[in-house]
Amino acid sequence: MRQMTRLLKIETGGRGFYEFTSGLTDFVRSARMGEGLLTVFCRHTSASLLIQENADPSVLRDLENVFARLAPEGADYAHDTEGPDDMPAHIRAALTQTQLSIPIIGGALALGAWQGAFLFEHRRRPHRREIALHVIGE
Repeated sequence: MRQMTRLLKIETGGRGFYEFTSGLTDFVRSARMGEGLLTVFCRHTSASLLIQENADPSVLRDLENVFARLAPEGADYAHDTEGPDDMPAHIRAALTQTQLSIPIIGGALALGAWQGAFLFEHRRRPHRREIALHVIGE
C-alpha cells in the first residue's frame, strides 16, 4: 500500500464552475497506482466541489441559477463583514461538498462518461483556491 499527496491551485475569475478533472487525472497518473482511492479536499469555506456533467454547459448554468435562488445576495444575513456575497457563499458551500472520494480502477479515475470534477466558486471576485489531493492504493 502506498500513498501520495499534492496541493492543486485553481485560479478563479469569480463566481462559477471550474473543471479540474485533468489535474486529477495527471495526479493519479503520476502516482502510478492500479487500484486505490483519491480524496479531493477544498481548503475553503466559500467554495466547494462537485462531480457533475461536463458535456452540456446548460447544466452548470441551471445549477448556478438554482443556487442563486437558494442563497441570494441581499438577504438579511448577520454575517456581512466580507461583503454581500460572503454569507451566500458559505450557505452554498454548506449545501454542496468540500470533499470528494473517487475510486481508481485500472490506474484511472472511475468517473462516468459525462462526469467531471468542478470547483464551484461562490464569491464574485477572483480567488486562488487550494485543493488538497491524497491518493492511497497499490
